[in-house]
Amino acid sequence: MDAHDGDGSVWRCDAGALGPGRTVRFRLERRGKPIDGFMVNVDGAYHAYVNRCPHAGTMLDLSPNEFFSEDGRYLLCSTHGALFEKDTGVCVEGPCPGARLDLLSVEVHGGSVVVRWPS
Repeated sequence: MDAHDGDGSVWRCDAGALGPGRTVRFRLERRGKPIDGFMVNVDGAYHAYVNRCPHAGTMLDLSPNEFFSEDGRYLLCSTHGALFEKDTGVCVEGPCPGARLDLLSVEVHGGSVVVRWPS
């Protein structure tokens, strides 16, 4: 489903492979260091974030690729229960209200979704 470009600073996948309400994990490199990220499809719009809670610095998904709250309305930090809006990454409940997940740049080119570090 996924592929990296040369140095690992760009990740891409087939847009059709990530339907609405689905997530996918991936890894980018930044300055030679691996950084875990994830992307969510919210009603056909793709949003990508660094997989790190702004409160504790832990990955959001204790079980791989399990990012949603029980009702599916929010992204959930499995460590401390923080809830984040899926389309903005802003914490709306939990230990870090108002904090934000680190955003990654998402572009759609033809049938591919491309994720990279923001400029």
